Amino acid sequence: MSVLNHIALVSTAFILLLTQWSSSWPVDPTLGFISLPLNTSNYHIHKPYDLPLSKRYSFKHGVHKMWVYFKDKPLSRNSPTYPRTEIRIRGYDYSSGVWQFEGYGYVPCGTANVTIMQVFGASPHATTLMLRVGSNGTLTYYRTVVLDPYIYDRWFRVNVIHDVYASHLKVYIDGVLKLEAPGRGGKFHYFKCGVYSQPDGSYYMESRWKGIKVLKKCD
Repeated sequence: MSVLNHIALVSTAFILLLTQWSSSWPVDPTLGFISLPLNTSNYHIHKPYDLPLSKRYSFKHGVHKMWVYFKDKPLSRNSPTYPRTEIRIRGYDYSSGVWQFEGYGYVPCGTANVTIMQVFGASPHATTLMLRVGSNGTLTYYRTVVLDPYIYDRWFRVNVIHDVYASHLKVYIDGVLKLEAPGRGGKFHYFKCGVYSQPDGSYYMESRWKGIKVLKKCD
């Protein structure tokens, strides 16, 4: 092998390694976005229909705590869905542009097989994105791509960017890009976070959220 070929191979390997390293470096996904005002009127709580809010939701010291039991009722009497306690962001439903959800989540060990964050609205599906906690503490995109192998018992930063025109999603965990995925259609969308049981959900499910923001890309 010539000296020039050897140098070229070493240079290529270094570039590939540098690319792998750079993809794991934390960044600020909110750069170029405007943070929109949020207050209590923007937080609509979905909960079991037969219970008062205080039985499944609390807000103390800036932390939204939401919990639900697998045998709880759905959000309305005739709903066929599984039980949930979720914040549904109101006032910022969107059908165009580039939007972002940011929040710091916390999931205690034992909470399993539950969705903790959603981009609602799709066609023919109900959602464009679901972030799900599995039985072993993994954080996944639906039931497929693993975004973090163990999310329990720590605060983690979630940034989800939805480009409607490009039909494209990005998910960052703790500032690191973990997923790029295509959109799933739909005429309008909004953000949700909390706990939404799946068919194999644990007996008790809980997540906590703080620092929730809705952002929009600067025009």
